Formats: sequence, C-alpha cells, structure tokens
Amino acid sequence: MSYLLTATCAVPAAGAVLTAALPAGSSEARRRASKGVALAVSAATLALTGAVAASLDTGGARYQLTESHTWIRSFGIDFSLGADGIGAVLALLTAVLVPIVMLASWHDADPVRNPDGTFENVRRTQGFFALVLAVEAMVLVSFLATDIFVFYVFFEAMLIPMYFLIGGFGDRAGGPDSAAQRSYAAVKFLLYNLLGGLVMLAAVIGLYVLAQDQGLATFDLPTLTGAIADGKLVIDPTAEKLLFLGFFFAFAVKAPLWPLHTWLPNAMGESTAGTAVLITAVVDKVGTFAMLRFCLGLFPDASRTFGPYILVLSLIGIVYGALLAVGQKDIKRLVAYASISHFGFIIMGIFAFTSQGQSGATLYMVNHGISTAAWMLVAGFLISRRGSRLIADFGGVQKVAPVLAGTFLIGGLATLSLPGLAPFVSEFLVLVGTFAKYPVAGIIATFGIVLAALYALLLYQRTMTGPVKAGVEGMADLRLREVLVVAPLVALTLFLGVYPKPLTDLVNPAVNATLSQIHQTDPAPAHPVAATTGGEHE
Repeated sequence: MSYLLTATCAVPAAGAVLTAALPAGSSEARRRASKGVALAVSAATLALTGAVAASLDTGGARYQLTESHTWIRSFGIDFSLGADGIGAVLALLTAVLVPIVMLASWHDADPVRNPDGTFENVRRTQGFFALVLAVEAMVLVSFLATDIFVFYVFFEAMLIPMYFLIGGFGDRAGGPDSAAQRSYAAVKFLLYNLLGGLVMLAAVIGLYVLAQDQGLATFDLPTLTGAIADGKLVIDPTAEKLLFLGFFFAFAVKAPLWPLHTWLPNAMGESTAGTAVLITAVVDKVGTFAMLRFCLGLFPDASRTFGPYILVLSLIGIVYGALLAVGQKDIKRLVAYASISHFGFIIMGIFAFTSQGQSGATLYMVNHGISTAAWMLVAGFLISRRGSRLIADFGGVQKVAPVLAGTFLIGGLATLSLPGLAPFVSEFLVLVGTFAKYPVAGIIATFGIVLAALYALLLYQRTMTGPVKAGVEGMADLRLREVLVVAPLVALTLFLGVYPKPLTDLVNPAVNATLSQIHQTDPAPAHPVAATTGGEHE
C-alpha cells in the first residue's frame, strides 16, 4: 500500500503545528522564520501533490494510490484515501495556490508601526501562516477522501481556521468599522456553512442506516456507489431525494449557489486578498467537487430528477452575480459577485450530464481558481497601496504603475474568458455540453459572458485609465516579491489557454466513470455526418 496520499495531507498538517509552535514575538527575525518554515512546507506539499498527479494512470482504475487505515471499526469508518483525475487536479490547484497566497500575504499579519515607534494591530504572524497550512491540509483530505464520514469531518473542520483568517486577520483597508465588519463576516460565514453541514450530517447518518439495513455497514464511497450501480443497495425514491437534498444543500452553501450565496461577498470583502483567494479559489471548490463525487454517484436517480431545477438556479446565479458585479463600488465585492456568476457556470456544467459539460466544469474549477487568484491578488496589491477598496478612489494607475495595471488587465481578461486564456476553454466546454441537452439554458448563460466583459472592462477603465487621481500619483509599481506572485498565475493562464490537454487527460476518465454511474450518455448529433466512399457521399 502506498502512503503518498497520507504524506500529501500530513505534511501541511504537521507544518501548521510546527509553525504555530514557533516562538511568538514582534521581532522581524521571528516573523521571518515562521514565514520561511510555512513557505517551505507548502513547497514540499506542492511537490508531493505533483507526484500524485504524475502517478495516475489514465487507463487504470477510478481510484488509484488508495490507502485505508482503520479508524472507528464499530461503525465501519476507515481513514480511506484515493485519487481520481478530478480530485487530483483540484488538489494540485490547491497546492499551487497556497505558496502563492503566502508570498502575496507576506506582510499581511505584520504589526503596523506608529510614528512614535509603538505597534498597533499586533497579530501573531505564526498564527496566520499556521492557519493557511491547516486549511490546505483539510482541503487536500476533502479532495482525496473516499470515506464519506472522513470527508464530512474535514469538510466541516476547515471552517474553523477560515473563521479565524476572516475575523482575526481581515482587511485593514475597511474603514473605522472594519473590526465589527470582519466579525460579522466571519460569523455569517461560519453560521451559513455550519447549517449546511448539519443538514448533511443528518443525510450521512440516514444513508448509513439504510445501507446497514441491507448488510452494508460502511461509509466507503466506492463500495456504496458500486452497490447502488449493481442494484445490491436499493434506496426508496423518496428517501433518495431527501438524502440528495441533504448533501446538495451543504455543497450549494459551500459553493456557493444562488440563493445561498450571501455570505461570500461579506467574507471576501472583509478578508485580506490572500484569504479571499483561499475562500473562492480553494475552499469553495470543495462544494462543486463534492456535487460531482457524492451527489451524482450516491443518488443517480435523484440527481437526474433535480437536475433541471438546479440548472435554473445556476442560470439565475450566472446572471444575478454578473449584474451585481457591474454595480459594485467595492473592488473585492465586485470580484466576489463575479465568482458567484462563475460558480453558476460550474454547477450548470455538472448538471448538464454531458461529458463536455462535466469536463468543462472541472476545468472551470481549476481555471477560475487561477484567474481569480491573479485578479484578486493584484487587486490586493492595489488596495494596500491606496488604503482603500473603493473603485472611486482610483484612476490613472496605468500611468504610474504600468506593470501592476497590465497584470490587472490580464486577470480581468481571463475572468471574462477571452479566447487564448485558460477560462475560455472551460467556459466553452460548459456551454457546448449544456447546449447539447438544454439549448435554452445554454443561450441564456451566454448573456453572462456579455455581462462579464462589462464588469471586468469597466473596473479596469475606472481604476487604471483617465487622469491620475489624488492619492495615486506616488503609487509604486509591482515589487520583485509581487512579480513572483503574479508571474506563475499569468503563465498558467496562458499555457492552459492554448494547451489544456494535460488536465483533460486526467479529468476525462473520471468524468466518463461518473456519467456511467448515473447511466447518462452524450446525445447523438442532430445532424450526423454522412459516411463517404471514394470522396463521394453514399
């Protein structure tokens, strides 16, 4: 049995404990030591996650590198891990983004020195970086867990470090009431997601009881999905619908899907840019990933029953999020509403039940994570220089900081899915896959693309072009550390925009296995190409 997956999850967990245990203090040397340890741990995690992705055999079993360690024997709970293409690419996305977030947040937890030499806003630097590593460890377990109970535990546990990152290490540019706003955002984030988790817990227990009654006292996902597919585990249609809704509700809150989205603008708006990236590019992806892995595999009939209704919610989210993004005055809240619109595309692709739609949805999770990270982190550099999140406080930035403005433009263009950049491929696949079965939904969803161009280009125009506004004239351009943050994200956006094959090769076998589980196939072409012989139509 390989222990690669256990090591991949254990390294950031151990790193979080080690970083938190380092001596605290306001001295630069101690802060630098804690940052260095955390960054080294995140780099080691990236290497391990890369090894996981490289080890997968695209022609092999659905779950590979599997491990199982007995945990609670009396309830059939094992600490079981297994990687498929979908989980592996999302784990790799997480491992790529965490060291970038750390570099971007290098000074976010540093104390602020007053002119008289005293410090204010003293924050425990070790605590910030330890919390980031804790989030990474829990997210990686969620992407790799093949035991439903293990997944649930870490799905819920990641809320605790995220709560402290939002409430304890929030944005310093929020104005005089920022502390109260951060506290409100953190509590709202926690309560929404805890409610979703409690509903899911009831569904998890219900599934276990039904399985136990039929001789399958286990939480093992491959065992349960295999038994459902083979008819060895039969769930009453009404019970299946209720169980599906219990799981889906929790995942829709985490994603988030309209109308369960209202916590996201508050959480992202009051967080540092790095924490905002963790929320929307990493943690929220667990929700959409879980829809693919758990909702569809465990409840195939209910998934097909509720699929059209979920498509409607997705379409509302696409248009609603984009419309509110257009009207925002706060840069971070604009990115948050744009993300709500993008999550609508992802969920639409999942419940279109086509290979193009689900492959596109998985790629969308990765590409949205990369492009939104680039856009949000550059926005964070911009906000930290000006000390304000309001769009009206900016103007003419490209004249004084052209590199910053250029990278901000690339992030915006990626967000609107410009051809040649990574999000275009995934959005195109989602639309094609949706249109094949639900043409009206595909047509309506394209309206979200028009709105995306509107909010992304208007934001650039209002902040970067025109006369240089007061408070902007002395703004510094990107520094070396900040270039090192943005450069890999821009490179990935360009590379995956022209050559997504490394990801599609990993993702497609898992997507095909999922569609097979729910007995779905791609629709036949409406106008099949006629066979030819000797260059002429038969």
